[in-house]
Amino acid sequence: MAMNCKPVPALDERINDIRLRTAEIVNEDILPNEDRLWASRREGESMEHRREVLELRAEIKEKVKKAGLWAPHLPKEYGGMGLDFLAHAYMNEVLAYAVGAASLFGVVAPNSGNESILVKYGTQSQKERWLLPLIDGVMESGFSMTEPENPGSDPRSLKTTAVRDGDHWVINGHKWFTSNGIDADFFIVMCRVVEPGAAPAVGDPMVQIIVPTTTKGVEIVRGIGIWGRRESDHCEVRYDDVRVPLENALGGVGQGHQAAQDRLGAGRIYHCMNSVGQMWRAFDLMVERARTREVHGGLLQDKQFIQGFIADSYIDIQAARLMTLHAAEKIDHGLQEARTDISAIKIFVPSAYSRVVDRAIQVWGAAGISNDLPLAQMYLGARTLRLADGPDEVHRILIAKNVLGQFAKGEGWDFGN
Repeated sequence: MAMNCKPVPALDERINDIRLRTAEIVNEDILPNEDRLWASRREGESMEHRREVLELRAEIKEKVKKAGLWAPHLPKEYGGMGLDFLAHAYMNEVLAYAVGAASLFGVVAPNSGNESILVKYGTQSQKERWLLPLIDGVMESGFSMTEPENPGSDPRSLKTTAVRDGDHWVINGHKWFTSNGIDADFFIVMCRVVEPGAAPAVGDPMVQIIVPTTTKGVEIVRGIGIWGRRESDHCEVRYDDVRVPLENALGGVGQGHQAAQDRLGAGRIYHCMNSVGQMWRAFDLMVERARTREVHGGLLQDKQFIQGFIADSYIDIQAARLMTLHAAEKIDHGLQEARTDISAIKIFVPSAYSRVVDRAIQVWGAAGISNDLPLAQMYLGARTLRLADGPDEVHRILIAKNVLGQFAKGEGWDFGN
């Protein structure tokens, strides 16, 4: 069924216009073609069918560009929409309603996150060599931070090192869950800068370094299998005496951690609004099934269990949506307190997402776990988000520290600000 998207009275005309035009493309061009558009649905396809799918994707992308809805995360000077956090969040909830729609609007992780970091921290030379080809789609990128031997929830534990040797960095380390590792032309690698022969220590400054994947010493070990699949594009990578020029450092030495936080903070907002859009879709599917499915002499919608599902899902979606928009609004105003709100949505929204999708699956029964519906993939995605961008437990600790710190200053918590 089509997404029911109407103007929001409290929003300005510009954001409402973006939402409505996004919904129009989602409803007219993407939802009716969902089964054709995405790789997970195309096993055993012919070359002719593959060509038709690629042509369809290109047609939709061109329509998006003509509508001025391409790359909402990028500044206008780089061909994007130049949206602020709040406007982007409102657009994301509409965009995420359709599976994979964001990629047809120029938002593809990890490229979109890497593009934003290159815009903020990259030199003019780096932008010309790496950013512009990435935006034009002639290059792919990956983000290489997490390490198998060290907890991803604690960036202080990272052990991959970068040593200055003349006019080069020499990088050594072991990473995994390096996103888009199979197709990437370059990685942005999180490293610790150490002196020659020294072991990495907590106080050593961090730096992000651009590393072409064809560089000698870069070994893509495997695409890690996830959720029962034999392989994914989240790769295990070894860096063995990898030499790249000093000018490949993205930002200054010591800015690596901040650059990562900039990327992850934005990503958490976008992931949460994407989750809201997916919940919206799951909710619509659940209610539509309840209205049409007859069980034991009556429609599912007349059963109190199902009515409870509908009410609880409505509550989960509204709470998740308003919390995320509140956090986005704080970021737009540059408020430090947004850190607490970001952690709160990072915990609450994926859990709410899991609950909403779980109820939809239950209402659909066996069909809910089939490939005929997007619910099964949503369910796996929701569970993954409880680990991605930092596990829930770390964010709970951060919230508690911020609250206790406020009380230690002799002030209670102000929920209105």
